Amino acid sequence: MERPSWDDYFMEITHLVSKRSTCLRRHVGAVIVRDKRILSTGYNGAPRGLPHCAETGCTREKMGVPSGQKQELCRGLHAEQNAIIQAALFGAGIEGSDIYTVTQPCVVCAKMIINAGIKRVVFEEAYPDPLGESMLREAGVGLVNIKDIRKMEDVDET
Repeated sequence: MERPSWDDYFMEITHLVSKRSTCLRRHVGAVIVRDKRILSTGYNGAPRGLPHCAETGCTREKMGVPSGQKQELCRGLHAEQNAIIQAALFGAGIEGSDIYTVTQPCVVCAKMIINAGIKRVVFEEAYPDPLGESMLREAGVGLVNIKDIRKMEDVDET
């Protein structure tokens, strides 16, 4: 059995975290890491103590809102938001860390990532929010699709 790279290791954990998601549209997990140690995790879903979307239905789905638009109509928080909130709640400093997430961050998450001092975002699936991507790049936050890392590793092996 081949040993996974650190990026693949943390991305696999991100997928496991995403299984806790209560969102009806997509399951996203996020893992915040510094010095190869997990500081915090989060998944997308309703705020604690409130009914999950499976119970209330998805407002955005009912309204026909496309992915990447009008996030303010969603009752849930994004995985990246929950990971940052959990770090704050339990006193884990995340400045200088990396965040691994199933999906590329939206603009709201991008702004939180920038202000939290996270230095690198590793994601797997694109998200239709070019402003989020633009702001991360403008702020000097590394934005890396793990599929690109894997392609480079394949090239290095040949």
